[in-house]
Parts: sequence; C-alpha cells; structure tokens
Amino acid sequence: MSRSWICIAFGILALFLFASAFADDVVVLTEDNFEKEVGQDRAALVEFYAPWCGHCKKLAPEYEKLGSSFKKAKSVLIGKVDCDEHKSVCSKYGVSGYPTIQWFPKGSLEPKKYESARTAEALAEFINNEGGTNVKIAAIPSSVVVLSPDNFDEIVLDETKDVLVEFYAPWCGHCKSLAPTYEKLATAFKLEDDVVIANVDADKYKDIAEKYGVSGFPALKFFPKNNKAGEDYDGGRDLDEFVSFINEKCGTSRDAKGQFTDKAGIVEALDGLVKEFVSASSEEKKAVFSRLEAEAEKLKGSNARYGKLYVKAAKSCMERGAEYAKNEIQRLERMLAKSIAPAKADEFTLKKNILSTFASDQ
Repeated sequence: MSRSWICIAFGILALFLFASAFADDVVVLTEDNFEKEVGQDRAALVEFYAPWCGHCKKLAPEYEKLGSSFKKAKSVLIGKVDCDEHKSVCSKYGVSGYPTIQWFPKGSLEPKKYESARTAEALAEFINNEGGTNVKIAAIPSSVVVLSPDNFDEIVLDETKDVLVEFYAPWCGHCKSLAPTYEKLATAFKLEDDVVIANVDADKYKDIAEKYGVSGFPALKFFPKNNKAGEDYDGGRDLDEFVSFINEKCGTSRDAKGQFTDKAGIVEALDGLVKEFVSASSEEKKAVFSRLEAEAEKLKGSNARYGKLYVKAAKSCMERGAEYAKNEIQRLERMLAKSIAPAKADEFTLKKNILSTFASDQ
C-alpha cells in the first residue's frame, strides 16, 4: 500500500451508515416484486420517481430519512419505483409526473395519492394518520464536518489530515442534489482517522469562499497534508467516483459502504519477504522471520500497525504449522459473515487480508 489509509474526523459512528443504511431502509420495488411487497400484510407508501428528475433528487434525502425512521415499523413499508426502468408499474398506477407518492392500505392495490408537503416530517404524519402508527422522524447525526470561520483553519490546514471540502449555498439546487451522496461519502470513511469530509456554507461565509477562489456552487476542493493551498476536485460526483478519489489520494482502502477492501492492510514492501517466508524450510523460516521483523520496524504511520500484524501472522505460522493461515482465514470469514460492529469488522478484515498473503502460495 503506497500510504497509510487515512481519513477522518468525520463524526463518530452513530447510526451505522447514515445514507447507505438509509438506502437499504427504502425498499426498491420492481415489476417483479411490486405485488409481492405491496398490497400484502402491511401498508405501503411508494414513491414513483425518475433518476433525472430534479424534484425527485431534492426529495431523496427526506425520503431516505423517512425510510430509516420507519425501519422498525413492521406494519408499514416505505418503497420506491424507478419509472424509467419499470414503466409498466408506473403506468398501471396512473403515474404521469415525478415524483408521485401513493399510499397503499394493507391488503389493497388501490392507492391514495399523497399531495401534501414533501418533508420527512409531513410524510410521517400522513403515514401515522393513515396507518395507525406513531413514528417520529429521528434526528440523524451527520458524518460531514461543518466548517465555519471558527474552525476552518484548525481543521482544513491541519497537516496531519487530508481534507475534502464542499463549498455550497443553501439555495443551490445542485448542492441539494449532491448532499445525500456527500453524506454517504463521509459515512463510508468515518472510521478513518486522518481524513475529513467537510462542507462550508459559502453563501454565509463569503470571505472563506473568496479566499479560495470559489465563485460557483457546489465547489469542491481537496486539501492534502502536503498542500494546504488546496486543489480543485474535478472528478465525477457519483459515490464510487468520490470513493476512488479518496482511496487514491489518501491511501485508503474502503468501498462505498465503508467496508475495507481486500487491499486494506497490505504492505507492498513486505511482499517479497512473505513469499520467501512461505517457501522457506522450517529452519530457514527463522532467518526470514528476523528480516521481516526488522523491515516491519522501519515502517511509519498506519503501515507500522500493519507491519506488526505481519510479524504476528508469521510468528503464528511458525508456531502452529502450515495450515494456520488458511484455517484462521476461514474463522475470520465466519465472523465477518455475522452482524458485528464496523470497527470489529475492520479489525477482522485487516487480519484476513494479511493472512491471505501467507496462505496464497501454500
């Protein structure tokens, strides 16, 4: 790995995976599953939308918040249909504009159109009245660090942090469209220590915007550890493109859900010694182990932590035999398949990835 993974002052782990968890809480309905999910033993609120629709994009974070809040309400389903992809479903229910929101009572495929405000609170009130529930919209902590004149320099100019900053205006439509994706990005990297995903209201704090040459919104600037003058972010604005950018620039190994990839923890500088270790005889292993231990001690930053895991893995392989790495990998995979805390999943994935380098040539 070229550098330690790096990332964030981004909020604590609160309500695991804010936006991506949100997406899971809104049921994606299709031509194949619509009547299996809707009109059955629970009522359903369904948004019929189009991916290109500006009003739909504006509604998205509110609707996702609604889905999260009703996650435990077993009597109500919060769903959505992509009308570009599933035209027949939308046509069947008389959808001619986007977004269209319809309420389907329990056991019924005869909908009632929702025509009130498009906020999570208003939608929840409607569902509570129609469905007999009593759900309140939960306040979800954001993983995006909010900047102001009071903390901008302290956070952004910190040479121990890599910082991505969105300069936005509250009235900006493109900023509103970007917001849920940007939140997902912040959530994906919130367990990293050295990268901050942040934003600043550039309409309110015009001096900050002017200082960094911001004239349009949203403007994104990356402030790496070694360049606090800032660099324009000119990449794509899909979540995967943002994630790839952070991984490349920060040396991280996360996916869009915030989970470690199979590259996490891998230290290229130790690869050659691991290969020697694996192919060496029992007696030769001790000499290679000593060299591996010496090289690991030279590593800096997060790589120093990974180096210790390499040394520990090599020592266990010598003590427990050739099959140790493979058996331990299988045990870790079983643990990862369970519902465990994100920090614990990180720990297990790191160990699994490093052990895989010892098992690959056996």
